[in-house]
Amino acid sequence: MTDLANLLDRQRRSFLAEGPPSLAVRRHRIDRLLALVLDNADAFAEAMAEDFGTRSRAASLFTEVVGIIPVIEHTRAHVKAWMRSGKLLRAARLAGLRAEVQPSPLGVVGIIGPWNFPLNLVVLPASAAFAAGNRVMIKMSEITSHTAELMKQTAPNYFGDDELAVVTGGPDIAAAFAGLPFDHVFFTGSPSVGTLVQRAAAENLVPVTLELGGKNPVVVAPNADLRRSAKRIASARMVNGGQVCVCPDYVLVPDRDIDAFVDVARSTLQEMFPSILANDDYCSSVNEANYDRVLGLIGDAVERGAAVETVVPIGEVLPDRGTRKIAPTIVRDVDASMRIAEEEIFGPVLMVQGYADLDEAIEAINARPAPLVAYWFGPDGRQFRDFVRRTRSGGVARNDFAAQMIPSGAPFGGVGRSGMGAYHGKAGFDAFSHYRTVVGSDLPFSLTGTAAPPFRPGMRFYADTMLRRARNRTNRRLAKHH
Repeated sequence: MTDLANLLDRQRRSFLAEGPPSLAVRRHRIDRLLALVLDNADAFAEAMAEDFGTRSRAASLFTEVVGIIPVIEHTRAHVKAWMRSGKLLRAARLAGLRAEVQPSPLGVVGIIGPWNFPLNLVVLPASAAFAAGNRVMIKMSEITSHTAELMKQTAPNYFGDDELAVVTGGPDIAAAFAGLPFDHVFFTGSPSVGTLVQRAAAENLVPVTLELGGKNPVVVAPNADLRRSAKRIASARMVNGGQVCVCPDYVLVPDRDIDAFVDVARSTLQEMFPSILANDDYCSSVNEANYDRVLGLIGDAVERGAAVETVVPIGEVLPDRGTRKIAPTIVRDVDASMRIAEEEIFGPVLMVQGYADLDEAIEAINARPAPLVAYWFGPDGRQFRDFVRRTRSGGVARNDFAAQMIPSGAPFGGVGRSGMGAYHGKAGFDAFSHYRTVVGSDLPFSLTGTAAPPFRPGMRFYADTMLRRARNRTNRRLAKHH
């Protein structure tokens, strides 16, 4: 634990000695971070395959490497504009009053990464922290230990540890890391662990960004293309074996369409996975703990009366503990007594529920904590706009998986139990910056000196006049409202 404190101290001393880095330095750090990923992409893909047991090279390269390039390039291209000070009171500058707001780096940022996308979800926040002018310490997830160790070994080839330091280790190291007096802590993971991180950070009054998860709802509109919707939703549930914080978790389908929806979803899954056990494209549960947790959710649902259907290829026996593979599973007739109704699934399982009208669907969503993303499948019309207006979520996607993440500059983050704060694009720069107001006066008199005693008659007259005008103005507005 002393080593962690020393590492933080070294980064902070280096940050204070250098001061806010130039645009060239920030871009150079972003370029080195991107080179770290690109130069070692195949090695990282192999490490992640070892960590998961089965995870295809194509999936890892697409989600962990290729997918982050546009966001990082967007950040690099715009950081010059984001660094500029904002000018205030422009007209007063001629009289000798100058005011501006300067975006300044916080100092040292601590990033705590998850296991489901162990490279992507530490590199993206690190690039934003570098853009804002900070130093970075990363705690890699111990669950994906091969990826963590590769990152730790590789980072020194691109950075001194006073710029970027990678930390590995188990829960005790993670707890100590979260309790360090950083200038900002960025965490991606579950709400339960996020609570612990926030509590630890609070001991030092460290601000936090929490990227969490939740049960992401999908509403299939009454006038949606049912076949297209079912195919896309079933496919989306299987990304990374369902181990994605933005995966659809439960689907609300018009009562009359449930059977047809399930028929299409089933056939889609059968087409996607004619084999599972020997299929390198079928991602395993990351470890036995998650494998057993997902099976526990399914088993509890069965015991309590849910209708559970597994889509198992002919001749295969699943689930299989040796490969940690669970067959795609469709669960219907869920009620509030079942664990699966409340817990985020994080596996290849899709809940399907019916609704009589859209009011019922929206009420079902609002009865749960706000999710990271709310999905709508159907046209962009009055019903969709009503759905957006009446629900609360980190983002909204219509007719496609994770569509809210397509724009590179779009903020990404949750709300309520699904997260706190956002990043990607300028939101990431803002998250790791302090906007400091700087005002200077060359006026021949003091604007604020009248606030000090003795209070002359002119000061009393001014206060009474301003109070009377404010009252009259407010009362006129209120009268118009009535």
